[in-house]
Amino acid sequence: MRNPCVAHRGWSGRAPENTLAAINLALEDPGIEWIEIDVQLSKDQVPVVIHDYTLRRTTNGKGEVKDWTAAELASLDAGSWFSRIYRGEPIPTLKQVLEAVRGKRKLNIELKTEGVKYPQLERYALDLIFSYGMENEVVVTSFHAGALHALRKLTDRVRTGLIVDRWRSTLPQELRELGADFLSLAYTKLNGTRAALLRQHGIQTLAWTIDDAAAIRKVAALDPDILICTNHPDRWREAMATL
Repeated sequence: MRNPCVAHRGWSGRAPENTLAAINLALEDPGIEWIEIDVQLSKDQVPVVIHDYTLRRTTNGKGEVKDWTAAELASLDAGSWFSRIYRGEPIPTLKQVLEAVRGKRKLNIELKTEGVKYPQLERYALDLIFSYGMENEVVVTSFHAGALHALRKLTDRVRTGLIVDRWRSTLPQELRELGADFLSLAYTKLNGTRAALLRQHGIQTLAWTIDDAAAIRKVAALDPDILICTNHPDRWREAMATL
C-alpha cells in the first residue's frame, strides 16, 4: 500500500500513548505497517517506553524517569490520564514491546536522550534488538546525532535515522556522515522539491505527526513512499481511500 501508516506511540488516539494497550490496538489493524515508540532508561538501566523525561503528564508518578527503577515505573498508572478504562495500564519495557511486535510489524524506536543523559541507552537498546533477532524489523531514530554516532560505532546491522523539526539543505550529507538512510521530518517542512531531493539520495522519509485527513492527503501526494506518522490511523485510512 502507498504511504504506509506509522502508528505514533501506538494507536495513541484511542489508547494511552506508548502503552501495550495502544500498541496492541495497532497490531490488530492489518493496514498499519509501522509502530513508533519512545525509549529511555530507568535508574537500573532498563530500557522503558515513555516519551517525556518527566512522569507527571502521562502517569501518577513525579520526577524524572531516570530516577525510578524499572520495577517502580511498572507500578505506576500510565492509563488513567487518558481514560478511566485504562486505569492501571503500566509503563512497558522495550523488552515487552519487542515481544509483542516481533514478526508482526516494523518498529521505529526513538531514543529519547540529549547530551550525556543516557550514555548507555544505545547499547542496551541494541542488546535487546539483537536478542530478539529484530535487526531487520526496526529503525532506531533520535533527535540527538550523538546517539546515532554511538549506534554506528556499535553496529552496522541496524538501520538508523535522524529526527528533525526544521529543514536544511545539508540533511542528505548529514545522514550520509551518520551512516543513516532514514529521516523523520516534521510534515509542515515537506514539499515536492524536498521530497524529490530525499528520494534522489535514497533516504526513506517519515512525515510526523499528521492527524488531519486533508493534510495527510497533501503530504502523501508528494511521494507515494513517504511514511505517514499519525495518532489516528483511521484518518490515514480515510485519506488513502480518497487520494
